[in-house]
Amino acid sequence: MTVPETYLADLGWTPFFSVQVTAEEAQVCQPVRVMAVHRGEIAVAGEGIEAQISSRLPVSHGEEDRPTVGDWLLIDREKREPQRVLTRINLFKRPAPGDDRRLQLIAANVDTLFIVASCNQDFSIPRLERYLVLCREVDVRPVLVLTKIDLTDNLQSYIDRAHRLQSGLVVEPVNARDPASVAHLAARCGRGETVALLGSSGVGKSTLVNTLRGSDSIMTQAVREQDGKGRHTTTVRQMHRLDQGGWLMDTPGMREFQLSDAATGLAEVFDDIVALTLECRFTNCTHEAEPGCAVRAAIAEGALDQARLGRWRKLSDEDHDNTGTMAERRIRPAKSGKRK
Repeated sequence: MTVPETYLADLGWTPFFSVQVTAEEAQVCQPVRVMAVHRGEIAVAGEGIEAQISSRLPVSHGEEDRPTVGDWLLIDREKREPQRVLTRINLFKRPAPGDDRRLQLIAANVDTLFIVASCNQDFSIPRLERYLVLCREVDVRPVLVLTKIDLTDNLQSYIDRAHRLQSGLVVEPVNARDPASVAHLAARCGRGETVALLGSSGVGKSTLVNTLRGSDSIMTQAVREQDGKGRHTTTVRQMHRLDQGGWLMDTPGMREFQLSDAATGLAEVFDDIVALTLECRFTNCTHEAEPGCAVRAAIAEGALDQARLGRWRKLSDEDHDNTGTMAERRIRPAKSGKRK
């Protein structure tokens, strides 16, 4: 990845990070930002350096203590070896599918999240609610970007459904192939700002990145006509520089996004339901058949949608189960790998 000579501020360096570096560390180390993550290696950029180095840290204090795209870390000036990851402003993560990795780190130190959804069969309210919960949990500004607007005859219906997801949610319909259509999105990527893209495969993230960069260097693939689903195009988490001085962070498509440690995000995205639960007669109300249940009353009056309640229950149960599982993994003794 070619990065022009730049100052740390252009990369997103702020006082939040500078105060974390001691005088002793500054003599032997320099800060760099992780621009891309590859298997076993990371691409980094900083003042006077642009290189691909090992991602291995000398000491690890847990599953989150490894570099991911967007991270700031200190590296040895002479050996160019990572020393430690600086405390993050925020971190996007999820329980990793499979048994080989317990936690997948997606992106760190993000200012704005473009949640990308296409105006076809792939548009999914439950999936978008998941993304919004994640956004709220890590305190990142969400912008819902609706793509493939040229392929629908009823764009307004998608916009209306999107606005109902969350009060005040910014919704931006775009034709991802049209530079004029996406120009206002680029305005959100000012100097030193980091914008991440999140969405399932086939919604047009790679096309959007290409158009915002004024390049077609990122491969794109067509979606299947029968169900509107696409194949994974982006396989590397990577940051791309824009003309406005900001950074656009692309991530692989994720149709499955299990929640964990997201109680705050759930409470904010489903604040209407949470407020109703506080009005129930019993504090341990299950909202099934108890007398004085404000949630059931709201459904009966048409003030609350039964489907929305079901999604809240599902996400809450999922978060509870995954959070407990992750906590168990953190305290589980490391296996030696030796048979007795």
